[in-house]
Amino acid sequence: MRCPFCAHDDSQVKDSRPTEDSTSIRRRRQCSSCGARFTTFERVQLREVTVVKSGNRRQPFDRGKLEQSISLACRKRDVPQERIDQLVSGIQRQVETAGEAEIPSQRIGEMVMDGLKGLDSVAYIRFASVYRDFSEARDFEEFASTVQEAAAHERS
Repeated sequence: MRCPFCAHDDSQVKDSRPTEDSTSIRRRRQCSSCGARFTTFERVQLREVTVVKSGNRRQPFDRGKLEQSISLACRKRDVPQERIDQLVSGIQRQVETAGEAEIPSQRIGEMVMDGLKGLDSVAYIRFASVYRDFSEARDFEEFASTVQEAAAHERS
């Protein structure tokens, strides 16, 4: 593993343990050149999946990009990082175990929407505003009213 401080490509693992949600291994490492310590996370990758975006553009599935978009939707909300990590891991598992080499970005967007719906209604609306490309305030109002109606229906 390359050292992030001096770029030396040899380090020793000093400690390994599973993360709280058991989806990855946390490793404490020490660079054999400069002695700096740093942490890495190791996750199982079941298969390479390509995301098919609009206009038939293709790019490899990127967990970091998924995590970033969900974290942005949850920004300044009382959503624990652990719940975000669980949602990201769940979506990644669904994508990798679907048995397909390619997946449309729309399907990933729907998975995120489903996950955020149960996590936080404001984050759900924020993500939907970008994902569904709201162009006017009326779009927000209509979508927010359907979210409120669904929440009221679930309470009764």
